[in-house]
Amino acid sequence: MRNTMGDLNNHLFEQLERLNDEELKGEKLDEEIKRAKSVTAIASQIINNGNLVLQAEKLRNDKINADVKVPKMLEGGK
Repeated sequence: MRNTMGDLNNHLFEQLERLNDEELKGEKLDEEIKRAKSVTAIASQIINNGNLVLQAEKLRNDKINADVKVPKMLEGGK
């Protein structure tokens, strides 16, 4: 499977390493900061979406609410 949370974690650490490059200065640093902000915004949405799918799965597995129907858009990859 591609594009897992592990992949996202690797991308975030790679971005952190690029920002930590002490030789990056001026315009190049500004470009990397803009890129980091974009990566962070997208990563946050991916994490929020993953959390929503997880919450839907928890609801589905809740034995007290066994008859609850999860909306189709929240069913995940099934």
